[in-house]
Order: sequence, then structure tokens, then C-alpha cells
Amino acid sequence: MKINWTSIFVTDQQRALDFYTDKLGFILKHDIDMGGPRWLTVVTPEEPDGVEIVLEPNSHPAVVPFTEALVADGIPMNQFAVDDVQAEYERLSSLGVTFTQEPTTMGPITTAVLDDTVGNLIQLVHQSEG
Repeated sequence: MKINWTSIFVTDQQRALDFYTDKLGFILKHDIDMGGPRWLTVVTPEEPDGVEIVLEPNSHPAVVPFTEALVADGIPMNQFAVDDVQAEYERLSSLGVTFTQEPTTMGPITTAVLDDTVGNLIQLVHQSEG
């Protein structure tokens, strides 16, 4: 058994695709019309055959209150590993990405939290070795 897909619920699939590719740097893997919502996935360029993020429509009635509650409490929906949180913070800030938490170091972990513009907070994480 292995992880092949993971979903992030989004308020607008096209806007999510634009943000995740143009701002975060992921690449489109699949864009399949399903008769309304799309099977829309992105992958990291470093692992194009790796885990796919499904940009899933938040159309189920339970999803909106759930994601809104997470955002209201400042809880990220997902975490992405980066080599340098400060560098990513600066790069993404220059592209107009809004952060709800600037880079913060807590022991061996450095994090920052951004707003993905489609209903979620995403945490960037770097864990130091040792």
C-alpha cells in the first residue's frame, strides 16, 4: 500500500490550479472533465510520477464548515516540505502570496503558513537534520 493521491478541498478548481502552478510551482498532471467538476491533479516537478494533489471541489455540505473552521483557528489543511522556509517566504511574498504566519523556528522545525486563495491555509515546513 502506498500514498498515490491526497486531496485538498478548494472553492474554485481553476483558481486553485492557477495558484498551485503559477505561485507554488507545482505542475499539472491530470485535468479530466468529469461532467462538471474535473479530476484535477498537480505534482511537484522534482517527482512528476510521485504523489498527486487532487484539487477537489468543496461541494460536499460538510466540507465548507470544516475548512472554514480550520482557517478561523489558523490551522493548516496541509503541509509542504521546503529546503528553506525563509527563501520560499520571500519568493512567494514577491508573487503576492499572503502569509498568516511568517517564518518561525521552533527547535529543529521552521514553518510559515500561507493562504492558498481557495479556502485553505498551507504550512511550509523545513526540518533540520540532527
